[in-house]
Amino acid sequence: MDVRIRNHVTVTGRTGAPVVVLAHGFGCDQNMWRLVAPALERDFTVVLFDHVGSGNSHLAAWSPDRYGSMDGYADDVLEVCRDLALGPVTFVGHSVSAMMGVLAAAREPEAFAGLVLLAPSPCFIDDPATGYRGGFSSADIDELLESLDANYLGWSGAMAPVIMGNPERPELGEELTNSFCRTDPEIARVFARVTFLSDNRSDLAAVRVPTLIAQCSRDAIAPPEVGAFVHAQIPGSRLITLNATGHCPQLAAPEETAEAIAAFVKATR
Repeated sequence: MDVRIRNHVTVTGRTGAPVVVLAHGFGCDQNMWRLVAPALERDFTVVLFDHVGSGNSHLAAWSPDRYGSMDGYADDVLEVCRDLALGPVTFVGHSVSAMMGVLAAAREPEAFAGLVLLAPSPCFIDDPATGYRGGFSSADIDELLESLDANYLGWSGAMAPVIMGNPERPELGEELTNSFCRTDPEIARVFARVTFLSDNRSDLAAVRVPTLIAQCSRDAIAPPEVGAFVHAQIPGSRLITLNATGHCPQLAAPEETAEAIAAFVKATR
């Protein structure tokens, strides 16, 4: 299948300019970047796409075998980059997509001018044996996944506002809830396990391209210790803390998010 159809790839912005690829997180689609993309389009070629199973991707291309692990998504990232044939790109991965970018860049570093890891987490589960803090205990994640399995729509309504943060702006939580609810529950169950059960801590050290880690000042999903861990593990990486709160700064603070991405891209060219 044509990659652009499979992943609903859209290309906007300046022709011939540095390329920025924006990748969304769990339960979302490329629409989550709509407040950031216009600012980037002034200086860059901007590529948006939907992970298979999300948004306007070709749902018939989804299978639990391919998309039951982070590897299938990383393969898609590389296929999108190859199909574009626009040279090395800066890949911006939000949340779970950050680790997809890590895997892709470790496999084919020549395809990437840089990585922006926005609110990343290589592992959501605490590891007391090593002192790693991911933000959740194993029991927390088990309960989260059991709740999702039992009542996905109810889980979406309860969890989306927590993930979004910014309770004083309830419209943001409502938007994320609606996005979750548009996702097929069976696909969401598989993707949730990929998101919350994957452990990519050992993959970070293999990244050899310029990398920016952008964490939020308060994030219930990815606490500050996670950003610090990612920074320590990726050689030569840079860590910044946005003023934005919550786990989705591209919606909560789009101008600040766009500025951080643009400054990084310009600095690495």
